[in-house]
Amino acid sequence: MLENINLTRVLFLDIECVSTTPTFDELSDNMKELWKIKSKYLLRHLPPDEITDEHYAGTFKEKAAIYAEFGKVMCISVGFITYDENKQPKLRLKSFAGEDEKAVLEGFCNLLNKHYENPNNSYLCGHNIKEFDIPYICRRLVVHQLDFPAVLQLQGKKPWETKHLLDTMEMWKFGDYKSYTSLKLLAEILGFPSPKDDIDGSDVGRVFWEENDIDRISLYCEKDVLATVQLMLRYRRQPLLEEGQIVHVRQ
Repeated sequence: MLENINLTRVLFLDIECVSTTPTFDELSDNMKELWKIKSKYLLRHLPPDEITDEHYAGTFKEKAAIYAEFGKVMCISVGFITYDENKQPKLRLKSFAGEDEKAVLEGFCNLLNKHYENPNNSYLCGHNIKEFDIPYICRRLVVHQLDFPAVLQLQGKKPWETKHLLDTMEMWKFGDYKSYTSLKLLAEILGFPSPKDDIDGSDVGRVFWEENDIDRISLYCEKDVLATVQLMLRYRRQPLLEEGQIVHVRQ
């Protein structure tokens, strides 16, 4: 039961990803051909003989970031809850972010190894993390040949061996397998602030590659983590966090 989980042992997280290069044209020749293969499904509505490099460039700009083979992690935002002397919760939010993906991943893994090293008494929580965030992070760890923290050593594990992964989207399914429900929609119907009100996912690549505004993306990502925490509190039928209980930690 969710009510029995110690929230101080839960690391809430969200990631933001961008394409590995700013444009399709900047890919290596081999990667261009591999993206064309990947794009066949995305361009299935067009006759094959009408597809041009311009179409491939468009799909790359729109979709490359969501594939770990063609994208990279530029931000991992995390949140953790503590309780003060009056037993009131406080949420601290911070981000590992930058152009150097390896450094972003190393910072995140160091945190896991130091404070969330044991899957038996630690939890990772996010919205759709089982289908997106966690697999993406793990694949990029392999690309950079980095060691896996214990809580991310998931290969070959049975479902009951990965109970430390708490997926707030999966919780909303209640056994239903048919649909994706966005965090923004759940925020609206459950009465807490929408997570992302400055930019949306389609803007991240532009803000990263053209504006190089990493702080803006980090704040955007942290808002998603905050919304995930609020959703968890709703599931547990506990009061939402108020503004004075939330701290954004800047490095």
